[in-house]
Amino acid sequence: MLTVLIYLLVMVAVGTVIYLLAALVFGRGEELAPLAPGATPTTLPPAGITGEDVRALRFQQVVRGYRMSEVDWALRRLASELDAVRDRVAELEERLGDDHEGLRQRVDRADR
Repeated sequence: MLTVLIYLLVMVAVGTVIYLLAALVFGRGEELAPLAPGATPTTLPPAGITGEDVRALRFQQVVRGYRMSEVDWALRRLASELDAVRDRVAELEERLGDDHEGLRQRVDRADR
């Protein structure tokens, strides 16, 4: 009878230790406060998106993956930023080409 009692006490002690370790590792079951309707953890700066901004981008997970509206919003923002950068590059290349052409004409006149 004493053996059964010791066995039960050891089992309760082991169960308590396992429960406490699990609570320490996984938390006590608290949940974060839910986001307000329409709120999102997805953020990007208003302009000048950097690679670090994209790498830090996070989407709210829903039952079947990520919230599509957040992903679509991020893709639209990145696309508009990319378009702006490409337009600026084209403008600078055009300006560089004009400057290069003007320099070539001056060199041709100097050679005559």
